[in-house]
Amino acid sequence: MFQKAKNIDAAFGHIRTFTFITVISASVLCCFTLYKSYQSIEAAQSRVYILESGKILEAYASARSENIPVEARDHIASFHRLFFTLDPDDKAITSGLAKALYLADGSAKKQYDDLRESGYYTGIISGNISQQLIIDSIKVNTHTYPYSFQCTAVQRIIRPTSIVSRRLITEGSLRTVSRSDNNPHGFLIEKWITLENKDIGVQYR
Repeated sequence: MFQKAKNIDAAFGHIRTFTFITVISASVLCCFTLYKSYQSIEAAQSRVYILESGKILEAYASARSENIPVEARDHIASFHRLFFTLDPDDKAITSGLAKALYLADGSAKKQYDDLRESGYYTGIISGNISQQLIIDSIKVNTHTYPYSFQCTAVQRIIRPTSIVSRRLITEGSLRTVSRSDNNPHGFLIEKWITLENKDIGVQYR
């Protein structure tokens, strides 16, 4: 009789232990599932899908503060390439400069006007001259706003008989503006000046 009672008590003890372990395991599994679901939702929300030429491209969203140096350098590089890359084609020159002037303020427009009035672009077209820009370095100070920068590059002026290399150094500052199709990085170059633009070599063709 007592032996049966002991067996029943032992059985109930095993059941309680098993039930306790099952409940704890289920709770841990639920917590883990909720945690992983939260992580998956955050990862999904950070994804951005871009439609480009009929193809879907995946990108990841992040806080702008994490990308300011990278975006600033790319904005500066894009502006300089558009402004200084020229071919002997009036439409190509006008198109490139129009895109460049969206990225900068009146200081760039003034340099463009000065070059145009001096006949620089007419000389490019009539002389069948091409101009290319190779950027060496872009330094941006993001510790103070507006962000100051200095761009160092090599300008290659390709003529029918020679290729002239010129060292180009410019500086200015960046302020943030609204992003748009014409200004995807949301920066505007201000107080842009040329510090140096001199010949460093000539290669005859």
